[in-house]
Amino acid sequence: MRDANARRTPSAIQVAGPVAVVATLSAVALGVLTSNPVVPGTEDLLASSSNAAAGISASGVAQRSDVVSRSERRQEARQEARAEARQDKRQAARREARQDAREQKATLRAVRTADTRLWTTTELNLWTTPDGDARRVGLVDSLEKVLVTGRKDGDKVEIVVDGTSRWVTAGYLADEKPETGPSLGGQCTNGSSIDAGRPSLYDIHDVVCANWPEITAYGTWRGDGEHGQGRAIDIMTSGATGWEVAEFLRAHYSELGIEYIIYSQQIWSVERNGEGWRGMSDRGSTTANHYDHVHVTVY
Repeated sequence: MRDANARRTPSAIQVAGPVAVVATLSAVALGVLTSNPVVPGTEDLLASSSNAAAGISASGVAQRSDVVSRSERRQEARQEARAEARQDKRQAARREARQDAREQKATLRAVRTADTRLWTTTELNLWTTPDGDARRVGLVDSLEKVLVTGRKDGDKVEIVVDGTSRWVTAGYLADEKPETGPSLGGQCTNGSSIDAGRPSLYDIHDVVCANWPEITAYGTWRGDGEHGQGRAIDIMTSGATGWEVAEFLRAHYSELGIEYIIYSQQIWSVERNGEGWRGMSDRGSTTANHYDHVHVTVY
């Protein structure tokens, strides 16, 4: 008698039966899936979905086509703009060349026909052209007679120098030769000299000596007032020459650092410049009243 509790081993038939059922069910399911059956009533839905997908695809292609088209149009527009800019530049260059050619002809004609000569009243810079791009190419001295073309541009007039057009500042050409007179600069040639406390006094001595070499006596240091401070000079002259010296120094007070001038019992000062020469009280003598010398005080 076998043990009732012994485990039974399943037979091959018992195992094969359920496996066959499972395989059959799987095959049926696979067939159903691959056949993709359409549920009644859903045909239109599926068609519209398909058409929508196709429409999206076509729209995407169209959009990309539009982007490419716009990019090409922009590129063409840029190329056209660059071409127009080059054309404008070429036309401007041609216009400028024609203008330069006309100007050269006008300049040559003006130089050839120039027949008026005027005197320069001061030293003048020579410029290549009358405009702001001009180069300075030399000087023409004062009291020179120059050939004038008659052309004027702004504050410049055209003259002829060595057969070439040059431009100078207007207002310094005269029909008559200007009379020479005293000027700043020059050299003292009479052997006179001074000892002074201010550099500007040496400048005053030099300019007076250069323009009035007949004046040889000067006074600087003295024990009182501005002479004692080393900032005054007495120029020993009288009469009309004294006035020439006094007026010249007054005209150039700024360049020479002058504070005031006394001559012939008259005084002029920077502080009261608008009043001109002013009378002074009588101090009792020719020298005290400054009739025999021009007194100059500097800063």
